[in-house]
Amino acid sequence: MSTVEETAGGEMQPWAEVTPDAARRLLVAAVEAFAERGYHATTTRDIAGRAGMSPAALYIHYKTKEELLHRISRIGHDKALDIVRGAAQGDGSAAERLTDAVRSFVRWHAGQHTTARVVQYELEALGPEARAEIVALRRQTDAAVRGIIADGVAAGDFDVPDVPGTTLAVLSLCIDVARWFNVDGPRTPDEVGALYADLVLRMVGAKQ
Repeated sequence: MSTVEETAGGEMQPWAEVTPDAARRLLVAAVEAFAERGYHATTTRDIAGRAGMSPAALYIHYKTKEELLHRISRIGHDKALDIVRGAAQGDGSAAERLTDAVRSFVRWHAGQHTTARVVQYELEALGPEARAEIVALRRQTDAAVRGIIADGVAAGDFDVPDVPGTTLAVLSLCIDVARWFNVDGPRTPDEVGALYADLVLRMVGAKQ
């Protein structure tokens, strides 16, 4: 399955904001190359070739290879934050909101596993300024999940002695799906999301 064909719960790859079409093609090609070879082993010539363009054409839209990675990472982290924040700000009990957050977050990391691998595991390739921007987004995602868990503890619905540590464990569990998910495997993204939501509720000692 190519990056452009990946879906998460029926949602198409979130590159609609990347224009013009040539810039989008280059970005999709970069995602596929970075996921397959790693950022450092990928050249701008590799990316341009995958997009069916000349290396010179790449520089019309992106000044550097790092700029491409930064754009991919920014879009991916914005999407991840939107998913978690939407669940955190939703109606319902802490257990219901945590279920929604985990199910949606995992479904995205499974359905968009190629993109998610680049977004989540190539952070160190970014320069200091770009990395700081992405780390700030990651902290907001952490804060949203931590807030849901803290709400559950305050309401007496969760039994969590260490909220920050548990938040880290939950997010790590969800993100790692991008590393191992296989479209030919036994479970769909929806099924993995449901499984992980149940596992996380057990982790926080949610009252049934």
